[in-house]
Amino acid sequence: MDEPTVQRFWQHHACGDAQVGGLHGRFKGDYEQFFTDYDSFRYGRERHIPACIESLSVAGKQVLEIGLGEGSESERLIRQGACWTGIDLTAESVARVGTRLALRQLPYQELRQASVLDLPFADQSFDVVFSHGVLHHVPDIRRAQQEIRRVLRPGGELVIMVYARWSLNYLVSIGVLRRAALLTAALLAAAPLASAGIRQAGRADGRLAGHLANARKLGLFRYLRLSEFVHYNTDGPANPYALVYDRRRIEQHFPSFEVVRVYKRFMHAPPLPVHRLPGERLLGWHLWVHLAPRPATR
Repeated sequence: MDEPTVQRFWQHHACGDAQVGGLHGRFKGDYEQFFTDYDSFRYGRERHIPACIESLSVAGKQVLEIGLGEGSESERLIRQGACWTGIDLTAESVARVGTRLALRQLPYQELRQASVLDLPFADQSFDVVFSHGVLHHVPDIRRAQQEIRRVLRPGGELVIMVYARWSLNYLVSIGVLRRAALLTAALLAAAPLASAGIRQAGRADGRLAGHLANARKLGLFRYLRLSEFVHYNTDGPANPYALVYDRRRIEQHFPSFEVVRVYKRFMHAPPLPVHRLPGERLLGWHLWVHLAPRPATR
């Protein structure tokens, strides 16, 4: 998987559009209403995010945010006093976040389109690097973490949220329920008497149609391998790359850092209705990790 493929997907599937209607859907370019409704939707479900960000103590610090989405966390960091710089791989996200910050008259240092694989900043430029829900979509993560280490100051901190391997969503929803459902749908689609009904269901459910198309392209049993299936089950069947993490994989993929703190939040395992159930600290989908840069070796 290469970076341009990942970039094309996120350029055309801006985070949040599918959930709340999108700027080309019911909002028709009404940015202010879109941002308000998107934030209400986001923080209504992911209620832990504001407290997690408030705990970072970013006031007066040089903060780099990698991967911006619709700028919800960007706005919160700036309102907490961060001297904020943001980058995103896509022009679409950069334009939207720029509009959000202008509409709300929020000050910032810099906003630009750039890759985490080649950060356009001098060594030791930032006190904090923050990235929420992004780095698990970066195939060359070891190169990315090297770049992050380069731009962090001694004593700085990297704070990330990545998808959790030991979660209800990965172990049960993705690992068992969705694979079983797709296997059943694919086998039924191959039966002459049932195929018309499955095709009709696929047209009604765009995700099912996408998964069936992927299975035909890659081969059903290859597609159902969990290492393959996970890519298409975090952000829709068109998403080209995603990875899940635990502490061990963090340590493997971020060798330039030491893990300081790890914790989970957000019960999420569609189609299971678990959002308001307890257990997020054990089986939550969002893995928050605080890392400290290792001393440079000569």
